[in-house]
Amino acid sequence: MSVLVIAEHDNAELKPATLTTVTAAGEIDPSVAILVAGFDCHAVAESATKIAGVAQILVCDDARYQHQLAEDVAALVVAVAGEFSHILAPASTFGKNLIPRVGAMLDVSPISDIVSIESSDTFVRPVYAGNAMATVKSSDDKKLITARATAFAAAATTGGSASVSELQPVDGSGGRSRFVGQELTQSERPELTNARVVVSGGRGLGSAENFKLLEQLADQLDAAVGASRAAVDAGYVPNDYQVGQTGKVVAPELYIAIGISGAIQHLAGMKDSKVIVAINKDEEAPIFQVADYGLVADLFDVLPKLSAALEK
Repeated sequence: MSVLVIAEHDNAELKPATLTTVTAAGEIDPSVAILVAGFDCHAVAESATKIAGVAQILVCDDARYQHQLAEDVAALVVAVAGEFSHILAPASTFGKNLIPRVGAMLDVSPISDIVSIESSDTFVRPVYAGNAMATVKSSDDKKLITARATAFAAAATTGGSASVSELQPVDGSGGRSRFVGQELTQSERPELTNARVVVSGGRGLGSAENFKLLEQLADQLDAAVGASRAAVDAGYVPNDYQVGQTGKVVAPELYIAIGISGAIQHLAGMKDSKVIVAINKDEEAPIFQVADYGLVADLFDVLPKLSAALEK
């Protein structure tokens, strides 16, 4: 039995979620392989060889994998799947797009968003927006899994000495999909899912202009900026700021929720944070039920005072 991890990367470096997925894979079986599919991605493969606990790196360097379209990568995964009992990917947009396609091609039911591993065929995953945990036992010969990054520690990036094998590309999409373009949000702040501190705003901020108050606080704390779905839907901030069940799942050391009521959809994405601070003028807001520290106050009074105090 051996386990394959599908690497998420940008052709220059591995995404941190890949390291946590390696940890999850190692709990299933110590024989872990990583598949790196990309273009001009040998630097990624080289760094992957040093990950502790990884025995083999499979590299497919071809222009068709430059943007890692799910259709193309899924065909490659299916081509190499035969020798592996488990195939894992991060429970990110990348993994959630890829693994179900592989499952359809292999006629296997994926197990999504696992947070712990009971045995090689039994896994725990959240259901009902994280209000309950389901223990799932799979009888499929091959297990397809996405692992929640916040539930596992990152594997060490030194100490490994994995071998490298080159793979031939596989025609997957058949021309049915192609990369057109992308618009990336550029920011000097930490990436949302990896930040030690996250400052999030909700509908209570009232406008995109008022989000600048929150961004000033985030800059003082070297924090990432997040938002509730209500704030995103209102157009205050871009979609990639969204924290929640249909957004990003975060578990920082400190999560500051400002003007967020705490709908169940939002709580599902942040309630595993180490310390939660809530600021809301509604003392009945559900966010206070999960907060370690709560302040019932008008955020427009509190934020300027908090920023002024941090400048001292």
